[in-house]
Amino acid sequence: MKKLVIVTHPDLRTSQINKAWLDALAQEPETFEVYALYDQYPALDYDVPSEQKRLLAHDEIIFQFPIHWYSTPFALKKYFDEVFTFGWAFGPGGDKLLGKRIGFAVSTGGDEQSYRQGLSVADLLNDVMLTFTYCGCEISHLHVFYGAMFDPSPEQIEENARDYVEAFQAINQLKKVANSAS
Repeated sequence: MKKLVIVTHPDLRTSQINKAWLDALAQEPETFEVYALYDQYPALDYDVPSEQKRLLAHDEIIFQFPIHWYSTPFALKKYFDEVFTFGWAFGPGGDKLLGKRIGFAVSTGGDEQSYRQGLSVADLLNDVMLTFTYCGCEISHLHVFYGAMFDPSPEQIEENARDYVEAFQAINQLKKVANSAS
């Protein structure tokens, strides 16, 4: 089954990192289904039943976005607030996300050292990860590109994009091996 990649970048045309990631994902159409929130909903008027149906159709969902002011972009927070409804994602009968694998691919403006001296990217995403854990999901992987605002070389970007795709493909391989062993 394909992995759903929900991309939340306000301007992919100007992005170096997220655009490179999308180009790398496009090379693996049998593995990844890419879905850009801002392209689908420029006014952020989410069709909640359609979005819930999309999430139900995938066992693994990857959220790809840049870190904005130590958090997710507004559109993604709004998506969580509106789509993950009581009785669907949590609460009585709210088991629709139970068992789904959730991954994150995030880019930062700051360099890696700045995230080692203070809060890590995982720390910054703690509330999001807790939300998914509360909904019964498994956090599968966190992929990070650090230092987007420091003019990374094309080679650095390409290598990171390759690592992103390979890491999420490897998760499938590990699951297959674990399932065949049991």
